[in-house]
Amino acid sequence: MRHLVMILMAVLFLGAPARADETAIRSVISSQIEAFQADDFTTAFTYASPTIRQIFKTPENFGTMVRQGYPMVWRPAETNFLSVEVIDGLLWQNVMIRDQAGGLHILEYQMIELGGVWKINAVRLRKAPDGTA
Repeated sequence: MRHLVMILMAVLFLGAPARADETAIRSVISSQIEAFQADDFTTAFTYASPTIRQIFKTPENFGTMVRQGYPMVWRPAETNFLSVEVIDGLLWQNVMIRDQAGGLHILEYQMIELGGVWKINAVRLRKAPDGTA
C-alpha cells in the first residue's frame, strides 16, 4: 500500500506544471521592463525564451516589436503584479500596467523554466477591469 501511495505521489508530481517561484518570475519581468525603459533591448532580449529569441532574431527587432505592439510595457507609468495562474499546464503571471496616458492594461506573461532560470515565453494582452485593452 505504501508503494502505491508513493507511486501516485510521483505521478502527480511529475504530471504537475513547474511550481512557480513568484519572486523569481516577478524579478525577470521587472528586469525586462527596466531594460525597456532604458532602451537596452540587448538586455531585455536576454529575458526572452529561446523560442522568442528565434522568432525575432535580434534585440533590435525585438525592441521594434515592443515599441510598436506593447508601448505600455516600453514606457509604463505603473506596474503591479497580480496572480500567477496555471492554464493548460502553463504558468502565466498577470501584470497590470498603467500607461503614460492613465489607461489600464492587463498583460499575461507566459513563463517557462529552463535550467533553473525563468524566461518569458509569450505575452498576451487582455481586457482590463475598466474595459480597456
